[in-house]
Formats: sequence, C-alpha cells, structure tokens
Amino acid sequence: MGAYDDLTEAGVTTRKAAALTGIPRSSATRKTAPTLFVGPPGRRVIANKLSPPERAQVLAVLNSEEFMDTTPLQVYAALLERGVYLCSVSTMYRILREHDQVRERRRQARHPARKVPELLATGPGEVYTWDISKLPGPVKGIYYDAYVMIDIFSRYIVGAYVHPREAGPLAEEMMKEIFGIHGIPHVVHADRGTAMTSKSVSRLLEDLQVARSHSRPKVSNDNPYSEAWFKTAKYAATYPERFGSLADARMWLADFVEFYNHHHHHVGIGLHTPADVHFGHAHEVTHTRNQTLAAARAANPERFTTTREPKVLRLPEAAWINRPKNNDETEENDSTTKVVETEEQPAA
Repeated sequence: MGAYDDLTEAGVTTRKAAALTGIPRSSATRKTAPTLFVGPPGRRVIANKLSPPERAQVLAVLNSEEFMDTTPLQVYAALLERGVYLCSVSTMYRILREHDQVRERRRQARHPARKVPELLATGPGEVYTWDISKLPGPVKGIYYDAYVMIDIFSRYIVGAYVHPREAGPLAEEMMKEIFGIHGIPHVVHADRGTAMTSKSVSRLLEDLQVARSHSRPKVSNDNPYSEAWFKTAKYAATYPERFGSLADARMWLADFVEFYNHHHHHVGIGLHTPADVHFGHAHEVTHTRNQTLAAARAANPERFTTTREPKVLRLPEAAWINRPKNNDETEENDSTTKVVETEEQPAA
C-alpha cells in the first residue's frame, strides 16, 4: 500500500500505480473509516453529531432577522466569508426539517388569483372572442400573424386579417372595421397578448363601452373558441406547409373563412352553418329539415324509433366561456359545453 501511495504522490496515475503494485484502485483509495461512535458501550453517540446547544445556535442563526428569508446555501457562503463555520449545508437542512421549516424561505411576491372569466351569449352579436396565430412564411424564421374574431354564439367569423406583425394599432383598426359591419358587441374576450392588452385596443373598447374580458395566464381553456378554430384551420386539407407571401396567406385565409362561415356544418350549433345562425336563418333551415325527416318517417316508420328531432340537430339556446354558475340552462345546452372542449374537427 505504501508503494502505491509513493507512486501516486510522485505523479503516477492511479491506473498505472494499480497495475505496477497489483493493488486494485478501489482498495488503494478506500479511506479508513473514521470513528463513528464515541463513549462507553450502551451510551455511544455519533462522533460528529452537533450538541444540542450547537444545533440551537444553528437554528437561531437561520431564523434570525438577517437570514430568515435566505436559503441555507446562501447562509453557509455568507458565514464563511465572515470567518464563521457552524455546520454543513446538509446539516442546516436536517435541523430545519426537524422543526418543520423546510419550505420556500425567500420573500416572493404574492400575486392574487385571477378571476375566472364567465361569459354567456344567448344570441349573435353579444360576445366576440379573438386571438392571433402565426402562419409560416416562405422561409424558416418568417411568420405572418392572423387576427381572427369570432362570435361565440353563432361561431361566425366576423373578421379575419393577416398582417406581417402583431401590434395594438392593427388590432384597433380590425375592431373598428368589424364593429362598423356587424355592430358593437357587449363583450370582447381575448387572452393576454401584447396586442390584446395594448392601450389602443383598451381605449377603443372603453370609448365604445364594450366590456373587456381576458383569459387567465397560461389557461388556454379560457379562450376555447379561438383556440379550436385555429386548430380547425391549420388541420384543413388545404393548409399549406408554408405561404409563399403575405398575399398568399391573406387569400388562403379569406377563402377558408368563406367556406367555414357559409358551408361548414358546425356540430356545436346543431349542424347549421355559422352564417345561418348569425343572420337568423337557422329556424328556416330547421323547418326544412323537419319536413324532410317527417316525410322519411312516414315512408319508412320502422326505421325511426322516435318522432323527436335528433339531438345533434338542436340549436343550443346559449353559448358560454366557463359556464356561469348561476345560469340555470336546460340539459339540452350541455352540448355547447362539449363543443367548447372537444369540437372543431378538420374540415373535409
């Protein structure tokens, strides 16, 4: 063993020293175990254990006004710079654990819980929700921003624009045009993006006396209609891998919105098109459907088990974001909740 130590002290690597002496490195480098216990048999204690006064001193330092909101690692470093050593960092944690004080010690800001947005629409033009999503440009790193606003009751796209960037003034311009065509809603809901919370948008909505509603941070379910619509658009068969230019992106979005509004039979609104619901034609369509079903039922009654209108064809009486707790809607409106969570399949 002495020859091994001499060789390693002379600069020979442990691998070569082990080969020359025939001593395994694991055996050669194994340290002699320190004395773990002291005292007479039956009353032995751990040799390196802090005494009760020493442990009390460590706890007092950790809970002092100076270090009460400081982690043990920071306390350890600060004391060493002052020439003071109390114990190891792990021992500090053990002492804190014994007194149930292992928790976040740093002073941190306490942000109040965000209020859950609860919005209810019983007809078109009451609640609009909007969002901005990225569209891939001609090369990697270039993106266009699609601004899309939806009426949550009818699912009608009241406005869709593509711009080269996200900005509050562009969102303000979009809203002015939409409100001028479709009227001023009661509420406009959005997430907390920079354009959504910009001063220009806030001033416009305040001047028009439109209530502003925002999603809670990091809660995408608070803006389900916009999130679901963008998924529908981006999973459409015509959605390209990249858009060749800003004009291409605008043309594609305009065509898709036209299809979605006037030809897409939305499961969340009784398989009506958003345009039929938004412009009040849904009842005429429902009447035509019922006549068709009645004729089919009369021709082949054995193929029908009920005379009621199929549930999938029923137009819900309301739509909501986080259904208000005091709202006593009928069970028929439960389909709207399912739409908020799982609707929006890729368009054929």
